[in-house]
Amino acid sequence: MSREGNLEAPTRHALDWQNPDFYSEEKLNHELERIFDICHGCRRCVSLCNSFPTLFDLVDNNPTMEVEGVDKKDFIKVVDQCYMCDLCYMTKCPYTPPHEWNLDFPHTMLRAKAIKFKKGEVGFNEKLLASTDVHGQFAGIPIVVQAINAINSTKLMRNVMEKTLGVDKDAWLPSFATQKFRTGAANSEDFLVKDGERTPGKVAIYSTCYVNYNEPGIGHDLIKVLNHNEIPYVLVDKEQCCGMPKLELGDLDSVAKSKEANIPHLVEYAKEGFAILSAIPSCTLMFKQEIPLMFTDCADTKLVQEAMWDPFEYLIARRKDGLLKTDFKRPLGKISYHIPCHGRVQNIGKKTEEFLKLIPETTISTTERCSGHAGTYGVKLGHHQMAKKIGKPVAKQMASSAPNYISSDCQLAGHHIAQMMNENNLVNAEKPADLAHPLRLARIAYGLE
Repeated sequence: MSREGNLEAPTRHALDWQNPDFYSEEKLNHELERIFDICHGCRRCVSLCNSFPTLFDLVDNNPTMEVEGVDKKDFIKVVDQCYMCDLCYMTKCPYTPPHEWNLDFPHTMLRAKAIKFKKGEVGFNEKLLASTDVHGQFAGIPIVVQAINAINSTKLMRNVMEKTLGVDKDAWLPSFATQKFRTGAANSEDFLVKDGERTPGKVAIYSTCYVNYNEPGIGHDLIKVLNHNEIPYVLVDKEQCCGMPKLELGDLDSVAKSKEANIPHLVEYAKEGFAILSAIPSCTLMFKQEIPLMFTDCADTKLVQEAMWDPFEYLIARRKDGLLKTDFKRPLGKISYHIPCHGRVQNIGKKTEEFLKLIPETTISTTERCSGHAGTYGVKLGHHQMAKKIGKPVAKQMASSAPNYISSDCQLAGHHIAQMMNENNLVNAEKPADLAHPLRLARIAYGLE
């Protein structure tokens, strides 16, 4: 008799994406049916995202009321609602390995997405949305950026984008920066390298597309915090997109190309004893989990995985090494803090919350629930309304404490939450909360200009 659920932490198998059987639709459908039948009998994940309600509706509304009665052509409806947050695997599912049922819902969804991509069933608009380095070509050219940002904010252009690119006209979209982070980043001061028991004493910053092209202020805030703590840093000499947007599409060949572009540069910093910091959780997760699971035999990928840190994971480890300054100058009042999905699944604990609690006269209310944004999912026509439905409870919870700041390590989630707070009249009219990335909050608390 099978035991009911795991007592052990979930473990991850390698993604066997180079095996020809990986792309067999017949074998995929057999595995989908097996997994969907387990999910149908459990239903523990019904509130996580729209994949599970979609599945259960398909089951409940067919004559058999079982998975066997669902048309296999409809399985893709479940797959299309999965945005690879990984929360079902890491926080909810009782049947993940080492349980004998060996259930990996997100990676099975990824397999289905990869087959869909191979069949040419992913549209040009979705491919373009996932091409962050292509978008980034516009960043850093002030006249061009100002024109694009202005045009993209008009009702007419948003209607055009909805019809041509499938971008919901009501979804928040990031602006391009007039100066890229990598162009404007200040050089590190010449600090002495102080290695700790847990932490390297020098940092290599992997900028990420979003910080480099859209909100360079996040990168400048990180630099200020590192300088204040006398931690020397460099910017990674060359970098491309981490590959997460392509992974979410199932374009695994493009993920492999990103890996081949990034790992040879990043591994040099790992070998030289740098801590590699990435300020966007999805990018950090790619190097900590997804790329290593795709390339299990690559020694360089393993070295980069071991050297990659979330910024607050690193800062709290520095504190445990006795090397973090806590000379905060400004209290921040009430902070409503959201832990993004791709931060939670790194298994590092609540390191950002732990840091923010060091700030005197500051209270933290933490929300651990998906915002619904999930990369490009939250801006797509047909998904944006569902993204808001998923995230509305998060917005309500974060607004309930009448905070001075709302914050998330994922700035996209932060903007999505802020949009929902405004649309649902959850904003304190007399004193609306400011949206600020946790690194900005750290900079403010330190009193750094």
